[in-house]
Amino acid sequence: MEDAVIEDLSRGWREAGVQEGDLLLLHANLLPTLHRLSRTGVKGDARLVLESFLHALGPTGTLMLPLFNFDFAKGVPFDMRNTRSHMGALSEAGRLHPRAVRTGHPFYSFAVIGAKAPWFAGVRNFHGYGGDSPFASLRRLGGKIGVLELSEADSMTFYHHAEETMEADYRYYKRFSGQYIDLEGRETTETFGLFVRDLDRRVMTRVNPMGALLWEKGLYSGFQPREHCGLRVIRAQDMFDEACAVIAQGQARGLLYEIE
Repeated sequence: MEDAVIEDLSRGWREAGVQEGDLLLLHANLLPTLHRLSRTGVKGDARLVLESFLHALGPTGTLMLPLFNFDFAKGVPFDMRNTRSHMGALSEAGRLHPRAVRTGHPFYSFAVIGAKAPWFAGVRNFHGYGGDSPFASLRRLGGKIGVLELSEADSMTFYHHAEETMEADYRYYKRFSGQYIDLEGRETTETFGLFVRDLDRRVMTRVNPMGALLWEKGLYSGFQPREHCGLRVIRAQDMFDEACAVIAQGQARGLLYEIE
């Protein structure tokens, strides 16, 4: 029964644009999928959905899941072994997966499972979104971004990679220091950087219009939230190129941010 459910879910992910061998960064809200399964008499959970994505990607594919956690800014130590994801049940299931490796930024870490996981093992990037980050590696490796049942505003942190690359003038660099515990249990004081929005200018992230533009240009494949399987997929390089062009042309306000 479970194998049939995994295969059925995987079929939907493939229809949305996931291909065997892909490197896929996935942002997900599981509730609509689990409700859909329950209506067919299946009691699903995060582990089942995780296995369905790994099945769709196949043995040569790789799944990335966001383990974002913002407690480091509040003085809470970051522990590579134990700090939980704040990004929902699927990401936490990914963190606990026996084949997962974890990248090491205290705010923007990732669980990576699959063929390209060794590429990310030991990565401890200083910049949250910069050229040393997993966001940049995803793009350089030809990866894709999948969004399951979430709006653009609730998922697309990747836009900040474009903003940092372009040094967008509505954000600035900020450093955060705190206690950091590595995979061997060693505790040190470490400093990391983020390219944050300018609160003095009342900058607010507003990226839903950018997502609509990407749909209009045909760069997304798949489905809107609550439509069919609810998964949409885009090439990371395509999203990067479009966001960088918007910033370079002075059109980011109204597409990527607003002033409140």
